Amino acid sequence: MAERHEDPAAATDGAAPNGLERKMGSRHLTMISLGGVIGTGLFVSSGYTIHQAGPLGAILAYVVGSLLVYFVMLSLGELSVAMPYAGSFHLYAKRFIGPGTAFTIAVLYWLNWTVALASEFTAAGLLMQRWFPDSPAWAWSAAFIVVVFALNILSVRLYGEAEFWFASVKVLAIVAFIVVGLLAVFGAIPIAGYAHAPLFGNYVADGLFPNGVLPVFSTLLTVIFAFSGTEVLGVAAGETKDPGTAIPKAIHTSVLRLAIFFIGSIAVMAALIPWHESGVDTSPFVLVFQSIGMPFAGDLMNFVVLTAVLSAANSGLYVSSRMVWSLARERIIPPVLGRTNFHGVPVWAVLASMAGSLLALLSSVVAASTVYLALVSMSGLATLVVWLSVVVCHLRFRREWVGAGHDPDELGYRAWGYPVIPWIAVAMCVFALVLVAVDPSQRTTLIALIPCVLACYGYYYGRLAWRRRHGAAEG
Repeated sequence: MAERHEDPAAATDGAAPNGLERKMGSRHLTMISLGGVIGTGLFVSSGYTIHQAGPLGAILAYVVGSLLVYFVMLSLGELSVAMPYAGSFHLYAKRFIGPGTAFTIAVLYWLNWTVALASEFTAAGLLMQRWFPDSPAWAWSAAFIVVVFALNILSVRLYGEAEFWFASVKVLAIVAFIVVGLLAVFGAIPIAGYAHAPLFGNYVADGLFPNGVLPVFSTLLTVIFAFSGTEVLGVAAGETKDPGTAIPKAIHTSVLRLAIFFIGSIAVMAALIPWHESGVDTSPFVLVFQSIGMPFAGDLMNFVVLTAVLSAANSGLYVSSRMVWSLARERIIPPVLGRTNFHGVPVWAVLASMAGSLLALLSSVVAASTVYLALVSMSGLATLVVWLSVVVCHLRFRREWVGAGHDPDELGYRAWGYPVIPWIAVAMCVFALVLVAVDPSQRTTLIALIPCVLACYGYYYGRLAWRRRHGAAEG
């Protein structure tokens, strides 16, 4: 527990973590953050958001979600520049909250990405069946498992480059959608079902909130989860060249772009597709492109969604393996998992995370209604817990920094709005947790999470007590 009272200045030297290499620049960080967030939730499920909350309600939910992400990223930016650790979340929590909480956060976050990784491999196999209907989905899933594993095992720079291009495809698709959609909205190009420019009549056709105000709150929770992945910047900080420059730049550019991409896409969809016709059966991107008469719209979006799935899998394996590596370096789990190869890649940690995702994949086949459902439920809240811990760590870090006689102006990156902005972020995270508790459709998520959290604390402190007794016996 003594490390919680160390001088925060001791953590600002920016030395590379043992065994890992600093090979990623700001462009890699920005695209990794975008790639971790932009996925099937935007390309496929965004229509459901509009259907539930209505056009203005959906936009409002995404605006609030964007603000929360930005506030959390400001806190993470200051922490990551001052302490650029790989697997940063649990190390910050260990120092500023407590080691048991740190271990719990690491396990939950690892679980979040491991379960996501399994679902992405399943989705990739199913997407390929559009072009190869007679081929087994499992064969494609296996092929993509090999590809993603190879990208992560060879070098961190190769992972960063792959994620840069994966994310670039998604970004180009979204930009094209927004541009083409706006042209259709203002009547510059024709769209089926409209004899004149649609403009924004769909926004008020059935009132500002056609389903009432309450669905906006349930949608807000979905939106917050949709933005999960931006915090990958903190995990990658330990393998970033010049983190003092790259991390702040990546945070500001990625959050701004995410807000533009999500809100812009939702705004265009809501203007062109009546809210009651939006859903999850067909991607709203496909609906708009087909209405405009774009050839091969379905195949084009299938390719984009496949890229999004592979991007998420690529990020998922990277992040989950760094959590394993970090826990191994702390000797909370077997130290062998913290070893790196000559490229600075934690090979055993990557293998462990891939094995975890394959077990989750197996559970989705043999125990989908029990084990896998519980895993998905637990992982759903993991990001929100991590965000809350990041902001709490930021508040405590700054207090220790000033208490040690330092001035905030000495920081390599100083988050603006302190302490008001971090406290607003804490309130928003707590409010989201309350939404989970009161929403019957989300309450099972919290119920599944509680025993997992108790098990993590039990393991950590039980292991600690055993080691103390064992050490005393040996003495």
